[in-house]
Amino acid sequence: MYACGPTVYDYFHIGNARTFIIFDALRKYLEYRGYDVTFVQNFTDVDDKIINRAKEEGVPPGEISEKFIQIYFEDSKTLGIEKADIYPKVTENIEEIIEFIGELMDKGYAYESGGDVYFDVSRYEDYGKLSKQNLEELQLGARVEVSEQKRNPLDFVLWKAAKPGELSWESPWGAGRPGWHIECSTMSNKYLGETIDIHGGGRDLIFPHHENEIAQSEARSGKPFANYWLHVGYLNIDDKKMSKSLGNFFTPREIAKEFDLENFRFLILSAHYRNPVNFNRELLESAKNGLDRLYTGKNNLEYLIENAEDRIPMENEKEWLENLKQYKNRFNEVMDDDFNTADGIAVIFDLVREINTNVDEKATKQILQEAYDLFMELTSVLGLLGKKEETLEEDIERLIEERQKARKEKNFELSDKIRDDLKEKGIILEDTPQGVKWRRV
Repeated sequence: MYACGPTVYDYFHIGNARTFIIFDALRKYLEYRGYDVTFVQNFTDVDDKIINRAKEEGVPPGEISEKFIQIYFEDSKTLGIEKADIYPKVTENIEEIIEFIGELMDKGYAYESGGDVYFDVSRYEDYGKLSKQNLEELQLGARVEVSEQKRNPLDFVLWKAAKPGELSWESPWGAGRPGWHIECSTMSNKYLGETIDIHGGGRDLIFPHHENEIAQSEARSGKPFANYWLHVGYLNIDDKKMSKSLGNFFTPREIAKEFDLENFRFLILSAHYRNPVNFNRELLESAKNGLDRLYTGKNNLEYLIENAEDRIPMENEKEWLENLKQYKNRFNEVMDDDFNTADGIAVIFDLVREINTNVDEKATKQILQEAYDLFMELTSVLGLLGKKEETLEEDIERLIEERQKARKEKNFELSDKIRDDLKEKGIILEDTPQGVKWRRV
């Protein structure tokens, strides 16, 4: 599968992050279901925005793009996103792009005009099939750049003639650089072939970017470009479109100053990928509470397993464990239905309730372990509950042990004092039937 990646001129925002999280989770789920997945996500590393920023900072464009590629890797890692198999860059595929354009010209689908090369939309009969619009509708309502060099207002540029002093490469049509749409068609063809299984990105890419990819790819090959399209819905801030001009523009780095970004990942996966998602502090707090419930379930099971009796399970326990498998079947069913992560998470919460209701310190180690393994299997498919267990400083652990000793000796004054001291150090203690638990404020 091929997902359109970032134009690397700045930090990516949380709307971009939603798309990256969805494709990461989709890849995990397909692999979990037994598919061999090759995942390609490109970097657009030559673009007007990159060139303009390079001029502002007085550095080569490549320095800007490389800086933000590394920042992409840093920030995506904090969101639990695993690396794609291949990250092609435009600047590393110029030769293939020129060859691709040349083939379109040879077949009569592209033309040169004033040093630029354009795709002739009128020559491709199926133009508009992805956005479900016909040529007449598109021509009437198109928000496309009008140019005297074009034969048709909908024609789009494949090769841009170089401006003085601008980054450029030599081609049969003169010095220049690729248009935006041609890069993804070329790189998906190079790494995944003429027809790919899944292609997508944000909903804003349906038209014109993905429509144009289909046109130029199918015009060249005569074959279907992609079997399935997946477009991720918009992310709004307090029900308003995210925009720098409105002052409601956020990056993952800004959110991470106050929240663990796993809470953001959980929030994103709690909605169907095609639906719009609203974002605000209250919703992120709610996501944190939901994720905390899952971590509590995980921690309780780990405690019970550690202290469980290792005996042969009774028949009623075996029967209960067999019935537990229904949750895996339900999870797969809802996820198979258009990758419904929202319902997948609902199934996981049902599983947690089932486990909490039916297991306690009397349960056998085998029963607890198998319930735990199923729980972790389903959450890991979504890239959740992957945080490593925190360790405490030695002096904190010693205070907790002293408090436990004081409680056993019914020295509640000392016990309460230690609890208060720990709270001042940012450690909250909770006395549960499974023993004392702690968390950081």
